[in-house]
Amino acid sequence: MIKANDPSLHSWIEIDPLSDFPIQNLPFGIFQTDTKDPRVGVAIGDYVLDLCVLGQRDFFELIDLDPNVFHRPYLNDFIALGKPIWRAVRNRVSELLRNDNEEISGNSRLMQECLIRQADVQMLMPVKVPNYTDFYSSIEHATNVGTMFRDPKNALLPNWKHIPIGYHGRASSIVVSGTDIHRPKGQTKAPDAEAPTFGPTRLLDFELEVAFITGRETKLGESITPNQAEDYIFGLVLFNDWSARDMQTWEYVPLGPFLAKSFGSSISPWVVTLDALAPFKVKGPVQDPRPLPYLEFTGNHNYDINLEVLLQPEGGAENSVCRSNYKYMYWNMNQQLAHQSSNGCNIQVGDMYASGTISGSEKDSYGSMLELTWRGTNPIRLSDGSERKFILDYDTVIMRGYSEREGIRIGFGEVRTKVLPAV
Repeated sequence: MIKANDPSLHSWIEIDPLSDFPIQNLPFGIFQTDTKDPRVGVAIGDYVLDLCVLGQRDFFELIDLDPNVFHRPYLNDFIALGKPIWRAVRNRVSELLRNDNEEISGNSRLMQECLIRQADVQMLMPVKVPNYTDFYSSIEHATNVGTMFRDPKNALLPNWKHIPIGYHGRASSIVVSGTDIHRPKGQTKAPDAEAPTFGPTRLLDFELEVAFITGRETKLGESITPNQAEDYIFGLVLFNDWSARDMQTWEYVPLGPFLAKSFGSSISPWVVTLDALAPFKVKGPVQDPRPLPYLEFTGNHNYDINLEVLLQPEGGAENSVCRSNYKYMYWNMNQQLAHQSSNGCNIQVGDMYASGTISGSEKDSYGSMLELTWRGTNPIRLSDGSERKFILDYDTVIMRGYSEREGIRIGFGEVRTKVLPAV
């Protein structure tokens, strides 16, 4: 067992049992305050632990790293050090936070320097994203979309059960939670119109996804097997793949998503490591037909992560509109990375790979408004009496996620984004 995952561990920091960030989690992120420039931190309860301060005071001297790696505006340099270093740092942080360790807790001045309330920090993009791929790996979602837009009897295209379908998205427009986005403009064409028009999308949608981040490079021409993939994956974030459905319908043939997706994607700020999620591995759906040999794997590589989407109108209450789970994914992240690299495409540190919309078999587990309202024919009623077919201006969409087992809750925090009018 990974030392930092020990369920018997307790911290000298008081942590609410429902907190996403117990001592068994310790996700990494980038933060700043009025007096601290961007740097690496770890979430613990309601606090952020400043690894830059600890590094400057030689708390990581037994680990082969330059402590200045924690004084960076992105995690890329740290995660490029490799999995043995990620694990050693997380284990050392766990040791420092244990209730029987006084290296920090016994020094009140140090505590003031290295512990900051999360409410008092600004979270920044955790990584500089060089490349972004969005997959399409939920069989329930793909079936729903195929049923709506194509033939219900042949909802899945012939290649879907053979290939983890994906496309290369726009890395520059991925933003961190708390960043507002503007309603995009683009071409749309009504079914009964002779020509398209240009203007703000009327069918703005969220897509509930989880994304993994790579922390190890490959050279052009190299490939990764599914059983090697976890050595290349640093951790996961929640991911909202915003979509303009009317723009998408008009533009996606023949080359797939473009402006309907590239205007913005939102992520949660804390990267939960694969190590922290190891206790929550589960078996995935049966893959039939059997994948080609380069996509075959051993062991369990799906993860039991409870997911929720909430919609909050301006000045109103949060309304839960969807509850799903990452374990529903037909193609797991190991297979996604193996397929991405199978043609020799080189992988870079900080690359982000989104799962595709995560939908379950029940209606309330559908991971998009497109499915929840069935293309707008069945609106959702909110607690203030208003209805939604798609997302309106000044609505806020919130996504949350956590794994839980035997009283240990490993959470992601949230990704929260308000929609502003088109500019």
